[in-house]
This record gives sequence, structure tokens and C-alpha cells, in this order.
Amino acid sequence: MTKDTYIRILDSAQALLASYGYNAFSYADISTEVGIGKATIHHHFPTKADLAAAVLARYREANRQAVGNLLSAEPKAMARLGAYVGYWEHCIRNNDRPFCIGALLAAELPSLPDQVVKEVQGHFADFTNWLTQVIDEGLKNGELRSSNSVEKEAHTLLASVHGAMLAARVAGGDAALYSSIANSALQRLKA
Repeated sequence: MTKDTYIRILDSAQALLASYGYNAFSYADISTEVGIGKATIHHHFPTKADLAAAVLARYREANRQAVGNLLSAEPKAMARLGAYVGYWEHCIRNNDRPFCIGALLAAELPSLPDQVVKEVQGHFADFTNWLTQVIDEGLKNGELRSSNSVEKEAHTLLASVHGAMLAARVAGGDAALYSSIANSALQRLKA
């Protein structure tokens, strides 16, 4: 199998996961979309859990790179948090990545295989750690304010952003609704 086909399998699985979740797609869906046999998919990803875990590992790595780029490009905590919120607003508005795969799969956690659960938990840990770092820096330099612990604020903001994504999805991809909810959560932190 060529690397291109391998990437196309991952891309297809990622799109299917984002659209339908783990339990609502199959290798047959990928086979049709990519134009390859199911045996080819099984050769590289023996199980659906292997494929989903590989998609999530790649997704997490892309997120870590994006966060690293944001941290080096933007020194201000509020601007960093605003860029995080704005990223998802852009994705919802353009309907190119309207929902976080980690958040979507978190709703399916009780029915997911262990290796996929670990990747989902890792995704949330990655973002909670990043938000904790950014909020902590912002509190220390006086740019942000909070009467709660840094960890609680990180969890609250993460939950607010994911909840806003869900509200936007229910409302038919309403980016303005997402923005209203997520930006309200940001304003709570503004000094």
C-alpha cells in the first residue's frame, strides 16, 4: 500500500468519525470513499479500534503542533485563548471541521474500545494542560482574572467551548451561536 492510500484511509476515517461518530461508520464506508478493498484497510488497521486510535493520535499531534505555533506566535494569554475559540468558529462557519472529534467521541466513551478511550482521554488532557498553562500565565501577568483555581478555569473553558460546538451543531451549524457562548466564557476571564 502506498503512503498516499494510507493517508487517504486516515482522512476518510477522520471525516467519518467527525460526521457520524465511532459506532456509525464501517470499513465498507471507507472502502467506497477511498476506492479500495476492505482487505487493504485491514492490512494496515486490523481492527476498527486500531484505525480510530491512529486517527486520534494523528489528530492529537496536529493539535499539539497548532498549539505550539500559537504559543510561539502570540504572547498574550487572551489572544491565545481567543485564537482557540476563533479556530472553532471558523471551522463551524465554513463547515470544514464543525466539531471536535475528541468531544464527539467523549460522548461515546462507554462504548469505545480501551485504546480509543485512552486517545480521547489524552486529547482532553492535552487541551486541559495547554489551557491551564495559558490561563496560569495570564493570571500571573494580570491579563486574566479568576476567583477559581487555574485547573477549574481550564476545565470550564474547555467544557464551554465543547458545549458551544454542540449547541451550534444542534442549531444547524450556527457559528454565531457558538461564538456567543464561547466568547462569553472567555469574557469571564478578562481582567
